[in-house]
Order: sequence, then structure tokens, then C-alpha cells
Amino acid sequence: MTQSGSNTSLRRTLGVGDAVVIGLGSMVGAGIFAALGPAAAAAGSGLLLGLGVAAVVAYCNAMSSARLAAVYPASGGTYVYGRERLGDFWGYLAGWSFVVGKTASCAAMALTVGAYVWPGQAHAVAVAAVVALTAVNYGGVQKSAWLTRVIVAVVLAVLASVVVVCLGSGESDAGRLDIGLSTGAGGVLQAAGLLFFAFAGYARIATLGEEVRDPARTIPRAIPLALGIALVVYAAVAVAVLSVLGSGGLGNASAPLAEAVRAAGVPGLVPVVRVGAAVAALGSLLALILGVSRTTLAMARDRHLPGALAAVHPRFQVPHRAELAVGAVVAVLAATTDVRGAIGFSSFGVLAYYAVANASAWTLSPAPMARVVPVVGLVGCVTLAFALPGVSVAVGAAVLGVGAAAYAVRRWWGSRGGQGRRSRTAGS
Repeated sequence: MTQSGSNTSLRRTLGVGDAVVIGLGSMVGAGIFAALGPAAAAAGSGLLLGLGVAAVVAYCNAMSSARLAAVYPASGGTYVYGRERLGDFWGYLAGWSFVVGKTASCAAMALTVGAYVWPGQAHAVAVAAVVALTAVNYGGVQKSAWLTRVIVAVVLAVLASVVVVCLGSGESDAGRLDIGLSTGAGGVLQAAGLLFFAFAGYARIATLGEEVRDPARTIPRAIPLALGIALVVYAAVAVAVLSVLGSGGLGNASAPLAEAVRAAGVPGLVPVVRVGAAVAALGSLLALILGVSRTTLAMARDRHLPGALAAVHPRFQVPHRAELAVGAVVAVLAATTDVRGAIGFSSFGVLAYYAVANASAWTLSPAPMARVVPVVGLVGCVTLAFALPGVSVAVGAAVLGVGAAAYAVRRWWGSRGGQGRRSRTAGS
């Protein structure tokens, strides 16, 4: 159970605006610069259909998360919801999926920063970014929210410039926006799975349940607001870039937004787009570290992770040991892994996490209409998870299996310890 002592409780300082900005910092940073190109390669002319499918699933997940967060306004998000509604194992599995998957996502975002800032030393820059942002989070969540607000403003300004340049260019052709199924329904679903990774930032809002003011009102308002703004941004940028490059050019571009600006005849804007991409990835990394450390805190409180990670700093009121542990693991991954592998596994973990959220929301009310959204969300999560590339599915399933095995061993060991204590008591 969540502890409420002064040495473990977090300070409620965030309002609706702060929570929306933290969610936007994750969604916009992760998605536009990382997922759009691979999604176009998977879906071809069905890219916009994939975006629509991802948005529907994300909306269902957002509504399920908002309803649950209003009932359980504590740090940990779906880890808490699954535990309270479905049982200890499902909460643990959600927490495991989130912590492991999003730790990989942190590494992917750090490597994205390195690739844009200094391609020749991408790993070194990635590690430096992780160290710097872990230090920012250590200083308090208000500082993190302030920095995220600045980053979101910069990124949105860059994306607005891309949209205006592309749509105002003579190279823009509405004929390139034709919606079709050139790669089949499977390609559209795979693209939706990749783009869903970009929408997942609203989880950061739910995991900050103990640090927002009036969470029963703030969280349900902040989640759909952040999702709606992100969807508008995604659709505008996707349409603008598609109108210049087409689905084939977008899918083959290593830096699609920069390529679109160059193709639109404004090469001078390319460096600005590169800086915007690096800043966006930094914003995503900042919010990701924030969210993973809070779920680590919740799991440590319940002894699913080492209890020492549940400590809260007496001055800064943050889970400082959890933040340092997450930062250390991400730094190691950023120094040793590649972006593609990290993103593929992260997508599977995120979808597993939200599948548990929807299943949890299904139990809140027996009314048939109240269960429509959770059912659509649950089916959507499972479908998109298994539509991802085969390697991502295999690795993701294997890691979830390892987590489940660790849970079973822990329960068995705990029961053995209880039997031993009872035997000693009986013998005395």
C-alpha cells in the first residue's frame, strides 16, 4: 500500500497547465521526429489511416487512464490501477512493462539527441544528456515542468515553420495525400503501432498523481487536452510533409522533416529543424525519466523493486534514489545500444502497459456503455502490439516473460519464508 509518512510523500505543486505541458513534451518530442518516417515506410499511402487508428486507440487509453487516475490519484499510473482493480500480478506486469520499456525509450531519445547534435559522437552526447537531465529532475519537479514548458514552445514553433513552409511551397501537391492501402491492412496497423509510441506521453501525467493539485479534477482534464493538442500537431505536420515528399519519399528519408523543408525550396531552415529535433528529443527524455522514476518509486514501496528506491529527498521532495538508478541504467543503455532496437521494444512494452489500463477501467462500472471505450482500447492495444515487426514482438514477449517469472519466484520465496517462520513458531 502507498505510504503516507512525511518521509515518503511527494509535494503537490503542478496544475493543469504544467501537467499538459509535461504530456506534450513527451508526445511531440518522441513522435514527430522519430516515428513518422518508419510509419510511412510501413503504411505507404495508408499513413494517414494509420495515424487515425493510433489516435483512436490513444483516445481510448487516455479516457481509461483519466477515469482510473480520478479514483487512484497516486504515483505509479497503471501499476497502481492494475494492482487495485485486477490483482497484484497485473499491476506488477504493467509496472514492469512501463519501467523496462520506457527505460529503453529513454535511451532511444538520448541517442536521437546525439544523432542530431553530433552524429560522430552520438553515444557520448547521449550519455551527457542523460546525466544533465537526471540532475534537473533531482532538483525538483517544478524545475522539470518549467524546462519542459520552454522546450515545448521551441518545438511547436519549429513544427509550425515546417507546416507553413511545406504547405506554402510550389512543391506541395494535394494529390500526394491520397489515402489507400498500398501495403495492406497489416502495414497500416504496423504504422499505427509505431505512431502510438508517439502518442504515449499522456502516461507521464498519470504517473505524477501525487504531485498535481486536486488530482481528481486535474488529471482527467490534462490528459485529453494534451492528447488533443498533440493529435492536431501530428495531423498538420503529416499532411504538410506528405504533400511535399509523398509516402515513398517520407518513408525513405532519414530525417523526414529536414528533407521536406529542403524539397520545399527552403534549405536555410534545415539547421533550425535539426536543432528543433534535438530539443524535442531532450524534452521527451526529460519527461520520460520523470515518469519512469515515479513508477519505480511506487513499485519499490510495494517491494517489487528494492525498498531503498522508495526514499524521497527531504529537501527537494523527489524520489532521488529512483531517479539516480533510472538515470544510471539509461546512461549504460545509451552508451551501448542502437535507436531501432530500443524503439521497437519500447512500443511493445507501452502497448502491454495500456492493455492492463483498459482492462482495469473495464472493471470500474458494469454499465455496457461505460465499457465500450475500455474494450476498444484493450483490443486495439493487443492488435497493434502483435502487428509490430516480428523481432519487436519476440523480444517484448520474452522480456515480459522474464518479468512474470521474477514475480513468480518472489512469491514462491516469500511463501517459503512464511512457512519457515511458522515452523519455527510451532517448534518453540
